[in-house]
Amino acid sequence: MKEAATIELQDEEGAAAAPPPKLELQGLEAGYDQSPILRGIDLVVPANSVVALLGRNGVGKTTTLKAAIGIVPATGGTVRLDGKSLGRAKPESRARRGIGYVPQGREIFPNLTVWENLKISISVAGKGAAGRLEEVYELFPVLKEMLNRKGGVLSGGQQQQLAIGRALLTNPSLLLLDEPTEGIQPSIIDQIEDALHYLKKTYNLSILLVEQYLDFAKAVSDRFYIMDRGSIMESGPIDRLSEDLISRHLTV
Repeated sequence: MKEAATIELQDEEGAAAAPPPKLELQGLEAGYDQSPILRGIDLVVPANSVVALLGRNGVGKTTTLKAAIGIVPATGGTVRLDGKSLGRAKPESRARRGIGYVPQGREIFPNLTVWENLKISISVAGKGAAGRLEEVYELFPVLKEMLNRKGGVLSGGQQQQLAIGRALLTNPSLLLLDEPTEGIQPSIIDQIEDALHYLKKTYNLSILLVEQYLDFAKAVSDRFYIMDRGSIMESGPIDRLSEDLISRHLTV
């Protein structure tokens, strides 16, 4: 993970200028097999912040993350990282530029051991990743205890910790998390919450979080966006996520 650093940018009058957003989606459009899903998404993840992307099932939240990492090609609009357009960059190129992605369902390698799963990230990210192993173990101690177990025999919560640990080994400056609490026991949800607080406080790490568990989203996030039918309907600081907004846009 990248060390936090304050960079003072001076404007023409000598005042400190704000750094560009870590991630900016502007007019983003994307879909599958000629079927449009995203309809002009405008979304900003400021540096060193956690942003929750909320909405009912099937409104385009996962597609938004996949378009940001490049798995789903954008058909319109722009994806910017640190103020620079990613254009048509492939997912592996975006990962090298600092985007980590933990998909819904975790997608670990079930027939490989915990250590072999972690080693894949190390082999991709290089020697620096090996130096971050101990910190991953400190965040998720169960991984160190189960290095020789196959990923497929871990509980859902343990697999989620493994998936997040793999992503952190690639030294991201932006982490895309898709439903990290889905199907996970409360004690591990608490561990993941603590880990996100630690990462935001200690490193210059920004997070875009898709989440259905509102208590978790409120606990870890600074801002929120609400989606419906492929569009952004509401946004604001997390303390403005009112019961009225929840009732209108999030309850089933």
